[in-house]
Amino acid sequence: MKILLMGNPNVGKSVVFNRLTGVDVISSNYPGTTIGFTKGCINIEGNRHEVVDVPGTYTLEPTCKAEEIAVQMINEGDVIINVIDSTNLERNLNLTLQLIKQKKPLIVCLNLWDETKHTGIVIDREKLEKILDLPCVPCCAVTGQGIKELVDKIAEARLSRFNFNPSDRWNVIGGITDKVQRITHKHHTFMEKISDISIRPLTGIPIAIGVLFLTFSLIRFIGESLIGYVFEPLFENIWSPLILKLSALLGGGGFFHDLLVGKLIEGQIDYGQSFGLLTTGLFVPLGAVLPYVLGFYIVLSILEDSGYLPRVAVMVDVIMHKLGLHGLSIIPMLLAFGCNVPGALATRILETRKERFISATLMSIAVPCMALQAMIIGLIGKHGFIGLGIVFGTLFVVWLVLGIILKYTVKGTAPEIFIEIPHYRLPYFPGLLKKLWMRMKWFLKEALPFVFLGVVLVNLMYSLGIIQLIGKGAAPVVSTLLGLPKEAAGALFIGFLRKDLAVGMLAPMHLSLKQLIVASVVLSMYFPCVATFTTLIKELGFRDMMKSAAIMVLSSIIVGSLLNLILFAL
Repeated sequence: MKILLMGNPNVGKSVVFNRLTGVDVISSNYPGTTIGFTKGCINIEGNRHEVVDVPGTYTLEPTCKAEEIAVQMINEGDVIINVIDSTNLERNLNLTLQLIKQKKPLIVCLNLWDETKHTGIVIDREKLEKILDLPCVPCCAVTGQGIKELVDKIAEARLSRFNFNPSDRWNVIGGITDKVQRITHKHHTFMEKISDISIRPLTGIPIAIGVLFLTFSLIRFIGESLIGYVFEPLFENIWSPLILKLSALLGGGGFFHDLLVGKLIEGQIDYGQSFGLLTTGLFVPLGAVLPYVLGFYIVLSILEDSGYLPRVAVMVDVIMHKLGLHGLSIIPMLLAFGCNVPGALATRILETRKERFISATLMSIAVPCMALQAMIIGLIGKHGFIGLGIVFGTLFVVWLVLGIILKYTVKGTAPEIFIEIPHYRLPYFPGLLKKLWMRMKWFLKEALPFVFLGVVLVNLMYSLGIIQLIGKGAAPVVSTLLGLPKEAAGALFIGFLRKDLAVGMLAPMHLSLKQLIVASVVLSMYFPCVATFTTLIKELGFRDMMKSAAIMVLSSIIVGSLLNLILFAL
């Protein structure tokens, strides 16, 4: 038996899925977290059944790619568990009535049941069951309340005999809520007052600026603390002596020595310049990047689970419309700060091709992932704040200007924002830790192989003279327009594999601050890494991805050349 979990975005389907199957699925307090479908299994009375976490949808008349996937899945299901936000019964019953018309065995999970008490909502569960002619199970998936009853009731899922006129659906829904729901008077709680002021422009904008400042301050504090007190001492005091012994065993030089250990700098290992698999290959993802990625995902998980991100979407809606997008596009952008791949996947929540194309292109060009940011900070940060300010300031200006250009040149429309604002909630600590572990595990699984492959390619390309050949061929652009040494062309080539590794390749070149700034901006803009590239082909299609790639390459050369001229003049 195949069981489908279906419901509106942000009703807690993924948390219910976690409870039923134990499969790791990221869930957050904002709509659109599930953008594909995830499968797991559940044992009921000794029998094993498949459970599918379907993307959230408001309707069976799809308006975006995620909703198309949800509608397509219905034909494959044997039983549907309709997960409902109990605090928003009227909105959620719209999908319930549409599912009833699909003539599939159905059961209703009244999730967020605990929130009804906080919001003064009283639902007569028995009367709702009688009207809908379906089992209705109160549930709080975060704490596990009601999950056992939900499992026990799956066997009672049935075709509803509730008959209504689909064209009069909203009047029917209004009649149901009048009969089964009672709203009592209650005073605003402290969190509700905070919710109100965080979406009003006069107070919400200063709050957003403050949250942004605290976010990056905390990320930097976590990252620098872990590097300074944990990873650098670990590598320098424990790992380096072991690698130096290995270096001696390998004779201090030769192909395999350079591949594993890399070049010794004044007889010692330099994790930024040695470029061996066991030196730079390990230190880049673990010692230089992992601490910042960990800090970012800690902060992002708190913002997700608290319910703040949808409020940010509302606050930036006006700005996003200037770029041919709407406020919800901020979600893929924020995810891309951790890694561009989940950011690319999250573009599915956008309704139109125009929005998805612009969002994916701007994200790839002007939103550096945390791994790339960490390398840029490590390379330029020692020169002071000015260099970093120019790099990230340039990327922000490119994001704005290019977005405005694409708004008027890409055909299509950008609809108004349509998003539910969830209640503020305190993050559920065990769930937050689980989400953090999943993301870090995914990062290590994705990052380490590509960094190792990149280090191998760098060594092979140097030993075979390929980098020198690329440098000669690209000299007119790299040296003349961008003002960089021809050896920097090799970094551009490796950037397709891993951008953070490509920035690390700049360290041994002893570039000036001006050259480091130009190179960092160009590497950030010119092309997505291979993982993001393949993801965007699936999301945009080959033709649109090629158009997007052409925009990336052209804009990176133009911006890099202008930046080189401006910095040279200054």
